[in-house]
Amino acid sequence: MNPRPVRPGGSLQQSLLALGSLSVAVGLAVWQQRTLGRGRSDSVTAVERPETTFSDVAGLIEAKEELAEIVTFLRDPERFRRMGARMPRGVLLAGPPGTGKTLLARAVAGEAGVPFFAMSASQFVEVYVGVGAKRVRDLFAAARKASPAIVFIDEIDAIGRRRGDSQSHQEYEQTLNQILVELDGFHPRQAVVVIAATNRSDILDPALLRPGRFDRRVELSLPDRAERAAILRVHAQDKPLAPDVDLDALAARTVGLSGADLENTLNEAALLALRRGGDEITQADLEEAVDRVIAGPSRRSRALSARERETIAVHEAGHALVAHQLASADAPRRVTILGRGQMGGATVLAPDEDRRLWTRGQFLDRLAVLLGGYAAEEYRYGEVTTGSSGDLSQASALAQAMVTTYGMGKSLRGRAFDANGPVSDETSRAIDEEVSALVSEALELASRTIANASDRLDALVTALLAEETLDEARLAEILGPRPVRPALN
Repeated sequence: MNPRPVRPGGSLQQSLLALGSLSVAVGLAVWQQRTLGRGRSDSVTAVERPETTFSDVAGLIEAKEELAEIVTFLRDPERFRRMGARMPRGVLLAGPPGTGKTLLARAVAGEAGVPFFAMSASQFVEVYVGVGAKRVRDLFAAARKASPAIVFIDEIDAIGRRRGDSQSHQEYEQTLNQILVELDGFHPRQAVVVIAATNRSDILDPALLRPGRFDRRVELSLPDRAERAAILRVHAQDKPLAPDVDLDALAARTVGLSGADLENTLNEAALLALRRGGDEITQADLEEAVDRVIAGPSRRSRALSARERETIAVHEAGHALVAHQLASADAPRRVTILGRGQMGGATVLAPDEDRRLWTRGQFLDRLAVLLGGYAAEEYRYGEVTTGSSGDLSQASALAQAMVTTYGMGKSLRGRAFDANGPVSDETSRAIDEEVSALVSEALELASRTIANASDRLDALVTALLAEETLDEARLAEILGPRPVRPALN
């Protein structure tokens, strides 16, 4: 067996290969170090001194009262130290998107006249492990140096989710651990308050919420009618409004819109006024703007056959008629057969006053209104179209909540179930039967209501085909007065 030949220069090639690998490794290390170094330069955003105050924040009265104490502390921390009182190190602002969390945090800084350090939680996290923690250290160090100050972390759920979660990883957890360390490391004489915002407080790690960290929680909810009117007035201050504009009436039909939605509504109205060449924003501009914000722009260009157009009119007339006839349902304010977004038409409902509590009877009337379009198609044509798919989904979800969340079933009366919790096969069948029974009961109510007022259905369909959009005054002309709502249904 011949020995394996040795190639001349083999050791030199190996040396060169090793040297090349070492050069690559060194280059990669230098590049990574420079990348991490850049983390320091952009780790802290430019410090601000906001001029926003509580007077610039419409509504949110309870939230402002909760935060007024923070303002007092930042203005005169020595007063609290003399009393031996410890202010919360962290304040969590929790609420749906657009409810004013960032604006409120800036207003606290503006009221107190202190520096405002703001970062989004997503800015802490990078590809390389350790960058996020480093940025946290830099941010808090800058805030301590500028004390008294506010640190604002937006969307803290991006890094503050429960550790061990399937979506968590080493960089997230290391960054979160550093935030916990910084919160625990405040010296009693350092007047720094950390304010964080989230719309997913349910996924936050419990360690963030324990006493001594984010131990004060301020809930921000969607504005009620009075707050919506106040928000509209704030955003309308710099806009030329026509004499016919009624912001209180607009507030009544914007149930469920956030402060950001209302600001966007006024901006859309201004754009619509410019588009038509007007010098003032009219009530019609505002009404159209609400529809655009809720459902998107109208689609006049879409070609519909005469039968499709009539079917849409029948469907929307069904919703409006059932809503008008049932005393506990929200009143119809506007009906149109002009398509918006994915919808062929739209029926806008709004209650006479905002509701905090709902009865089973009120929910049942709401279900009937959702199924009013389906019932009207069935009454007029003896069959239904695919246009009811969205209504049916909403009705099923509401009926499911009535049974599983609010204990409004019959055989399951007084019981509630965790949406993600396990239930037995027998209970699951009972829930399905209860949901089916509720939907059937509501559909029967809608069908009976339409059959008993078929002449009004015909009048609504005729008006919609001729005018395309009916406002509240026109609906009142066609349908007459609404039934008197019972004191408790």
